[in-house]
Amino acid sequence: MKTVESIILSSALLFISLQLIEAANPFDYVFKRAAEENQRDREKRQYVPKDNSIFDFIIVGGGSAGCLLANRLSENPRWSVLLIEAGGNENIVHDMPILAPNLQKTDSDWQYQTTPQENACFGMRDRKCSLPHGKVLGGSSSINYLYYTRGNMRDYYNWAALGNYGWSFPEVFHYYMKSEGAYLKGLEQSPWHNRTGELSVEFVEFRSEIAKYFVKGAQDAGLKSVDYNGYSQLGVSFAQATTRNGHRASSSKSFIEPIRYSRKNLHVINYSTVIKIIIDPITLTALGVEHVYKGKVYSVHSRKETILSAGALHSPQLLMLSGIGPGENLQRVGISQLVELPVGQVLYDQVTHFGPVFTTNTTGSTLFGNTITQKDLDQYFAGSAGTRISSTAGFETLAFFRTRNSRTPTDVPNIEIAMGAVGLASDGGTTFKTAANFRDDVYQKAFSELENRDHFTTIPVLLYPKSKGSLRLRDRNPFSPPEINPNYLKEQEDVEFLLEGIKEAIRIAETPSMQKINATLWKRNVPGCEHLKFGTDEYWRCSIRVLSYNFYHYIGTCRMGPHTDPMAVVSPELKVRGVRRLRVVDNSVVPTMPAGHTAAVALMIAEKAADLIKQEWEQNYKININT
Repeated sequence: MKTVESIILSSALLFISLQLIEAANPFDYVFKRAAEENQRDREKRQYVPKDNSIFDFIIVGGGSAGCLLANRLSENPRWSVLLIEAGGNENIVHDMPILAPNLQKTDSDWQYQTTPQENACFGMRDRKCSLPHGKVLGGSSSINYLYYTRGNMRDYYNWAALGNYGWSFPEVFHYYMKSEGAYLKGLEQSPWHNRTGELSVEFVEFRSEIAKYFVKGAQDAGLKSVDYNGYSQLGVSFAQATTRNGHRASSSKSFIEPIRYSRKNLHVINYSTVIKIIIDPITLTALGVEHVYKGKVYSVHSRKETILSAGALHSPQLLMLSGIGPGENLQRVGISQLVELPVGQVLYDQVTHFGPVFTTNTTGSTLFGNTITQKDLDQYFAGSAGTRISSTAGFETLAFFRTRNSRTPTDVPNIEIAMGAVGLASDGGTTFKTAANFRDDVYQKAFSELENRDHFTTIPVLLYPKSKGSLRLRDRNPFSPPEINPNYLKEQEDVEFLLEGIKEAIRIAETPSMQKINATLWKRNVPGCEHLKFGTDEYWRCSIRVLSYNFYHYIGTCRMGPHTDPMAVVSPELKVRGVRRLRVVDNSVVPTMPAGHTAAVALMIAEKAADLIKQEWEQNYKININT
């Protein structure tokens, strides 16, 4: 006998199927439904604290770190917690991993760009690379490509060696474990994974034929099959992704949705932009924040702490807007300085090269948008994790290796290769190209002939960039984007490491396993490099500067360090130097780049910060009770 729930589900799936039959493109219904969800989300009544309301903790930014931190702090029923997010809530498009590129250049993305780059982004409009940054509850975890990587254990020993006590690998490892709920087939007994945390981590069930051959090819080339979140990172693996049964498991879904309405001491407000931290100019104590909701300015105050979790681009911007930062920049835009700190003077990001690209003799293995069928959608809505819709935007495998010219220890990679049965041409030069800001002529001359032809893309990622950038205020308007100059490829060493990454991708493609699908290097000179012979080192050096790309792994703008570190903005306890009751808890505090993607790093930081905050204020509570 059918349950009421199963009847409702069957009726919903029938309705969806009927809607899709009428759609010219299977995703037409999905995008229409997403637009309707967004409209309802904006129109519905939500909790808005009265002006001058008081909370124990105010968290600015509902991204990866902010969502987890709000969850952990609200575990104490005596503490009231306010989480403020500038964006809205997720919709059906966020849920589908294959549609990650479609979320860039939307209301869920701040849509920032770099300043014109002198040494990179030559293939982009105005030499500006895109800088995706989540503007939605869940932050970048709601719009990213869902990779879950922790970096190399030596990264954290290096943090501690810089004077960041409490941040060595053994001291942070259990914080990674705490939030993780691993459903990784073959690793069920691994001591490197936890299976009880809120954040679901899976191997993506859908695997293209090309991806399977690539893993075998990497093994032919000498790379071991590894759990790159285990003891050894060097090797190749199918991607570990933050999905639950093939659906995106964002920080919002994992840490906020389950408790948002059951914990009465947790208050979440969407569509509200924080414009300033309220700081007592005499005592230099953070008292709360000013935020704008529907055109009206509200003030909210904190009894205990104000916490910035707005990400590596917005946390430094808010500090500077509030008078905390380098005097030269603040004076230039007309902001009175309260505290001199090197906010925004360090910015690192992992630059990549979009390619090499290879053709294959397979049929239907590349994830072209027109290969998604109504059947795929029906199966996805019915709960199947094995359809193309659950693919992490087509990028399915990761390979970590150490190049011959690397300066890292022998057990530490300096290049990662992300491989996807996808490319700029797999969507007809629309979404991917627009999201990355590639010029039309770059696409037409180098990639357009690949439309409707099976191919795959390899993207070498520079794990430890030497080139250092910066972030500055453009003006004193809190709604203006900051000036962001990552200084991509300023250091020639970065180009040389990426060159070795390109060669490694080609070496893998030439292995016997890859030749079973006739993997063939796509030889089209990119604009600006026509004068060079394709495939030479000089050609690739030129191409690296044209096809510069990034995975939005921004760090360091509110760098963590001891008092002896002249570039430190926060202490190892994540407290802003010179200001009381103000912390930064997000990837802006990361002192040096980890060897991997940074979404998981933000969660680890938030877990540790939650313990630091609890220890301090619970101890204060016990002292007050005893006295």
